[in-house]
Amino acid sequence: MKSIAAVALSSAHLTVPQIMAAGLAVAAVLLVLGATGLMTCIYRLLPLPVVRGVQLSQGLSFTFTAVKYVRYVQDFSRSSSASTSAARPLLGLDGLVLALAALLFIILATGSGDDEDVVASDDGTVIRRRRRSCSRVPAALIVFALGLVLCFVRDPSILRGLRFGPAPLRLVRITWDDFKIGFWEGAVPQLPLSVFNSVIAVCKLSSDLFPDRAELSPARVSVSVGLMNFVGCWFGAMPCCHGAGGLAGQYRFGGRSGASVVFLAIGKLALGLVFGNSFVTILGQFPIGILGVMLLFSGIELAMASRDMGTKEESFVMLICAGVSLTGSSAALGFISGIVLYLLLRVRDVDYRALFGRWGSGRRQT
Repeated sequence: MKSIAAVALSSAHLTVPQIMAAGLAVAAVLLVLGATGLMTCIYRLLPLPVVRGVQLSQGLSFTFTAVKYVRYVQDFSRSSSASTSAARPLLGLDGLVLALAALLFIILATGSGDDEDVVASDDGTVIRRRRRSCSRVPAALIVFALGLVLCFVRDPSILRGLRFGPAPLRLVRITWDDFKIGFWEGAVPQLPLSVFNSVIAVCKLSSDLFPDRAELSPARVSVSVGLMNFVGCWFGAMPCCHGAGGLAGQYRFGGRSGASVVFLAIGKLALGLVFGNSFVTILGQFPIGILGVMLLFSGIELAMASRDMGTKEESFVMLICAGVSLTGSSAALGFISGIVLYLLLRVRDVDYRALFGRWGSGRRQT
């Protein structure tokens, strides 16, 4: 959950129990919204241009951050997104040339991310034809594997610090003060993003990417996020959600079924069980330029979901929502702006002459 992570890394510097309390608070709200069916009501009532605005803002936010990662040296000990004044060196194991090479490889392997051609025949029927190209090459896996190899090349000393085996599990002790601080500092900023981007945008994006499959249930997605945090946060797991950005990234790099997520889960479990906390040391040497390239494609794929706005009015609402979200750094503020603008446009379209004419006619008849 990005907002909780941002607060934890900022000057507020939340403790582990406070981070877990924030995750549990968000999980409780999502569970209630999902179990009562309120999340489904919210999903059905929300105007599509507003949802697209949230998706566009999140996608562009990922893209801007990715470009910073590629262009500038990052100091993650100070901030997860701020770049230092130093430009990334041209050469080296985390240089600009390496990042650009990864970028070109992914473009050549995956193209624009669409592995089907839509062709109209002479009789007007639409034919979907799968392209014969190298789109089936697991580009993201290859680039990630390269990054892991470079971790050991950049700092061979991490081999001596490796401790194999999983980290011990223990319950996190959370006090009432931890709950109060975690709720106000972490959960409140995170809730709008979790509702919009982790549930509503995920369901909308899933329908866009897989139109031939059954639509995701917002209630089930909401309950899923709540349950996994209610289990994990008691053991110190970072609060997490599904996220439209993750879905966009998986689709962009070839994921077309639930099996891709199962393999991802197996891989993460294996790394955690084999390396434990040592894996944090390994990832500390991961080339940030390569990380930026992978984030770039995920952000672009998420932003592309907004390309279906068919009218100028829909695009107007979407762009205002996205612009406010980006400049205000708040998905909630952008969402509220989009809703208000959408309602104002609906009020403007009302034919008041006809409305008052029917009202006056009804009064005369009575």
